[in-house]
Amino acid sequence: MTRIRLTETLREVQRCQLCAGELPHPPRPVVRASVEARILIIGQAPGVRVHQSGVPWDDPSGDRLRDWMGLSSNDFYDESQVAIMPMGFCYPGKGRAGDLPPRKECAPHWHSHLLACLPNIQLTLLIGRYAQHYYLTHSGDTVTDTVKDWQAYLPEYLVLPHPSPRNFVWLSRNPWFTEDLLPVLRRLVRDVLEPV
Repeated sequence: MTRIRLTETLREVQRCQLCAGELPHPPRPVVRASVEARILIIGQAPGVRVHQSGVPWDDPSGDRLRDWMGLSSNDFYDESQVAIMPMGFCYPGKGRAGDLPPRKECAPHWHSHLLACLPNIQLTLLIGRYAQHYYLTHSGDTVTDTVKDWQAYLPEYLVLPHPSPRNFVWLSRNPWFTEDLLPVLRRLVRDVLEPV
């Protein structure tokens, strides 16, 4: 029953026109999910490259995220292992300093329906401030503050900065992220995905 409901919900998502008039291109929702998935990634919104390919995290940010998680592309894109549900499902367009924020319609309209069809999620990665502010009852004023307090959100959530190559300066200023948090992320991913 859950599998059928998820299939129907994903079909509805693909037909979504909630904010079509506000997007620079026709809607192309980018979401992946399976009832068997054990890890859920909630990021921001697809970039233009992902909009064109229809493949989530199909860009340098995705390369870095897969490295952070210690996953091959095959494992990362295996829907029976990893579900991907951004805060905004479609490319929001370009702003003055990068892409615009995710559209606000997606998460309140779709997330609860999709989450109800994902009964096996054991670890949710909240990537960037939009996901963190939406899902955490208490979070820091900045992504740095929230990610520094990462242990407070376990075991349900693990909070991460966006893996954009533009965050190189942030990573160099916060070596604790690579030294302390990334080994825990890789261990948790390995533990969750290890065959029983």
